[in-house]
Amino acid sequence: MTQPRRVGLVLARASRVLGEEPYYHEFIEGLERVLTPAGVSVLIKVVTDRAAESATYEQWAARQRVDGVILVDLVPGDDRVDLVGRLALPAVVIGDPSTAPDLSTVWTDDAGFAHEVVGFLAGLGHRVIGHVNGPPTLAHTQLRRAGFDAAAEGLTVLRADGDYSHEAGYAATEHLLAGRPTAIVYDNDVMAIAGLVALRDRGLRVPGDVAVVAWDDSAQCQLAVPALSAMSHDVGRIGELAAGAILGAMAGAPVTVYEAPHAHIVAREST
Repeated sequence: MTQPRRVGLVLARASRVLGEEPYYHEFIEGLERVLTPAGVSVLIKVVTDRAAESATYEQWAARQRVDGVILVDLVPGDDRVDLVGRLALPAVVIGDPSTAPDLSTVWTDDAGFAHEVVGFLAGLGHRVIGHVNGPPTLAHTQLRRAGFDAAAEGLTVLRADGDYSHEAGYAATEHLLAGRPTAIVYDNDVMAIAGLVALRDRGLRVPGDVAVVAWDDSAQCQLAVPALSAMSHDVGRIGELAAGAILGAMAGAPVTVYEAPHAHIVAREST
């Protein structure tokens, strides 16, 4: 009897944040659209931190629970890349190719997208722009920040760190308002919606007093009041590319870099 094949995905995030954020729901849907017809299932585990994530890979490898893994939320010099190599686990990275040159990667141009959103806001006349980014240790956060800063020459950039949660988005908005921004960009839709609440609680109008842009478009952005302008990219397609990449890695295919479709700004009522 043929042993069932599985791909592992470990998410080191608070479960409440994952519950709020639609990104991984769409990503997993994309994975399954490709893996299920290939007879491969997805094994998902949510853990509290990176140490628990690494321990999970070690357990999976020792017990032969999975045939490959997908790594997300990389940091520069990420030790998980070396770990999966030592464990002989086929792996694919969702992130910039520089984070794992010896593994296949599926990446989005975070720096380029940041440049685009700053140009969009500058074109609307904004000169003081806030940026509520994700966890600052993450490689994609650092790339977004670098792209943001490179595009903002001659502008004032105010910055606050978040963790993708509603609470973080609200607190970061209150922090940024001391600098009197006329626009704020949030690194995900959940924090952007929290920003709308914080601005409303302060008696500020969107977009009359402060314009708001979310990094990830979603149904939540479309249903918000006012509807949120957002960077729209096909997260489901990223999942499909990742599925194809891990199937290739499991079959011994050479290292390949897959670029996700280019994101674009969807302008709505919040700008």
